[in-house]
Amino acid sequence: MAYTIAVAGKGGVGKTTICGLLIDHLCKKKKGPVLAVDADANSNLNEVLGVDVELTLGDLREEVAKADLVKDSPIPPSMSKQDYMNFKFNEVMIEEDDYDMLVMGRTQGAGCYCFVNGLLQAQLARISGNYQYIVVDNEAGMEHISRGILPKVDVILLVSDCSRRGIQAVGRIAQLVREVQMDVKTVKLVVNRAPEGELDAAIQAEIEKQGLDLLGVLPADQTVYEFDLAGKPTVQLPEDAPVRKALAGLLGQLGL
Repeated sequence: MAYTIAVAGKGGVGKTTICGLLIDHLCKKKKGPVLAVDADANSNLNEVLGVDVELTLGDLREEVAKADLVKDSPIPPSMSKQDYMNFKFNEVMIEEDDYDMLVMGRTQGAGCYCFVNGLLQAQLARISGNYQYIVVDNEAGMEHISRGILPKVDVILLVSDCSRRGIQAVGRIAQLVREVQMDVKTVKLVVNRAPEGELDAAIQAEIEKQGLDLLGVLPADQTVYEFDLAGKPTVQLPEDAPVRKALAGLLGQLGL
């Protein structure tokens, strides 16, 4: 069974960058095969990893959900929705040398999504055994995990920046995890973009107030900003980049 790591946090805190570097870390450590799942509708994990996306699971879900509502159904009369999903699923999968990637995408309109989500859940359950690790970049609400579409999670990494609001946001996500009774072994906080890699007393106090378990701190790294401006994939950061080195240390604490 794959070891699943979910990364979550509010937008703008560097969550997707950390998720991409985590995937890159696992691949370079030969921990694979790895399945990367972009489950945030507003995420750009593919850009961090440097891959192109042509079709998402959201696109496929739309096709199947609306098949009975349109005149020219994309599903041949002789094919069931299950068989069509099986056939198209391979087109959605992005295959790289060290990892595969699925982009969940977004749902747009009307249709029978409960049924299609069930088909999607079955597909993901079918392939999860092919991987040592699954890394999921989540939206703050963690919709796909809380609804049971994605596999059971072993570790949740909550990512915040060095702001009180950021810490409060991940505090709410941690509360959501408890409310929906996710069976998660480990929930840890990673504070990103800390000046000189240090936390001030006010942020430390807020972390304690929210009842969060701090794994560690990542420094503000000018190299990440420069790569973003140049449109370079973040995973091409040099090995001695401060954020990459610091993240490797934190992942080592988790045995990764």
